[in-house]
Amino acid sequence: MPEEFYFNTKTRQVEVGKPSSWTHRMGPYPTREAAERALQIAQVRTEVWDEENKDDDEES
Repeated sequence: MPEEFYFNTKTRQVEVGKPSSWTHRMGPYPTREAAERALQIAQVRTEVWDEENKDDDEES
């Protein structure tokens, strides 16, 4: 089984596997580098979803 990487939002560190509580974990990510960018990835996804919801709201 390949390693999974998580970003710990409390410590701001990348973790291999699930050593910390799910309440502080983002992931899994396929690589350490992707986990390091977890907050950036989440921000971009949120902006995309917000834009999609804005378009949906305008159609209603």
